[in-house]
Amino acid sequence: METKKLGFLIMGMTIALGAMMFGYVNNLDTQGQSLNCNPTQECQQINSSLGISHMAIGILAFIFSLGFYLLFFNKNEKEILEKYGIGNFNTQQNNNLETTNNQNSINNNINPNNGNNLNANDEKFSLLLRPLDDNERKVLTAIKEQEGITQSTLRYRADLSKSKVSQILTDFEKKRLIERKAKGKTYSVFLTDSY
Repeated sequence: METKKLGFLIMGMTIALGAMMFGYVNNLDTQGQSLNCNPTQECQQINSSLGISHMAIGILAFIFSLGFYLLFFNKNEKEILEKYGIGNFNTQQNNNLETTNNQNSINNNINPNNGNNLNANDEKFSLLLRPLDDNERKVLTAIKEQEGITQSTLRYRADLSKSKVSQILTDFEKKRLIERKAKGKTYSVFLTDSY
């Protein structure tokens, strides 16, 4: 479920529960006034119920604020990647990877010291690495260092198990950071954007 929908749902539920709680507190207050609240057994029950209901209202306020945060302030991964220009979420831009790699190698041969583009790409790549854990960083760095690295070689370079590498690569594919192409019994792994 998207965070905005979840935030909206939480806020709606807390408003409904809050209205019920305020009605209950108002009912307890009118009962206390009708009994003139002398120190009797019934008045003590009403006072303890009022104390518990006030705590419940505080908890509802906290849950409401969580819903408010999810609705207005929380960003999902796609929005963060788009903000920094890292993710490739436009399907029209997903061209054939071999053509992109050939163009990159031609550009590097023509102008290998393109400093501005290199710095921008390195900055994008470092931003991409920030939210990742150590294992994901190892894998993505190895892919950047050797485009077209096979999945089995990547396993040894990152010093991870086969299943862990496969899991990380599947997550990266879902985020459209990499692309895998069959190469014999294994896969060659490429970055989808030029970093």
